[in-house]
Amino acid sequence: MGVVRVPPTAMVLGGVVSVQFGGALASKLIERIGAAGTVSLRLALAVPILLLIARPSLRKRTRRDLLAVVAFGTVLGLMNLSFYLALERLPLGVAVTIEFIGPLGLAAAMSRKRRDLFSVAGAALGVVLVNGNELSAVNWLGVGFAALAGALWACYILLSAETGRRFAQLDGLALSMVVATAITLPAGAITSGSDILHWDVLGIGLAIAVLSSVLPYSLETLALRNMRPAVFGILMSLEPAVAATAGFLILRQHLDAIQLLGMACVVGASIAITRTTRSEAPDI
Repeated sequence: MGVVRVPPTAMVLGGVVSVQFGGALASKLIERIGAAGTVSLRLALAVPILLLIARPSLRKRTRRDLLAVVAFGTVLGLMNLSFYLALERLPLGVAVTIEFIGPLGLAAAMSRKRRDLFSVAGAALGVVLVNGNELSAVNWLGVGFAALAGALWACYILLSAETGRRFAQLDGLALSMVVATAITLPAGAITSGSDILHWDVLGIGLAIAVLSSVLPYSLETLALRNMRPAVFGILMSLEPAVAATAGFLILRQHLDAIQLLGMACVVGASIAITRTTRSEAPDI
């Protein structure tokens, strides 16, 4: 019986759905143990799973290999922490839409087409609209954390591709997750206290670890071996819509018409860049 090959596009889209529903569960847990506690628990529970699957080795690794792992892990930890700090203050769909400017900007920059600047401008307008009618009521700290997560997300795309080229299978990801956990765990332990060890918290944390770390990061790391970072950024255009759906179904978060319009601007910008970069994309 032959091995079934999963197309990189299907891997990325599967990761999109997984991570957003994991994010919705994380929003519930953040209310109990805070952003730092939730992200550190998620990463700490994901690490043994990935290490068991990958069983990575550091033997015969070069200094550049190790630097790639440290850089990737650092960005991974800070990206997740920034995003969860945004989730403390913003609805899931809004936070993801703002964060999405990072990979969208990367896709536009790598396409090297001047007209894509208009798409980025449209996406920026969408970010303004998604914050709603009353800008005075916007939680700007939450917006800042989401924007920071977006910038780190762009770095994540590049570093994930680099790590994937240097390490076989999921080895680089597993090692990078160890670094990410080491970065976030101290803050998580301090802010959450003993609550992080409750059995129900651990159960939810394990579900988030699988949905938001093990599945999406594994799928993305494997997909990026055969996919340009710009194309990956384009395929993430469904993130805001999936996030809004997960927020509605799990968290009962409703977005008004102008916020949905803003989300449509961001998704539309991504589609526009998809059209201009299609001729440059490899067969996937």
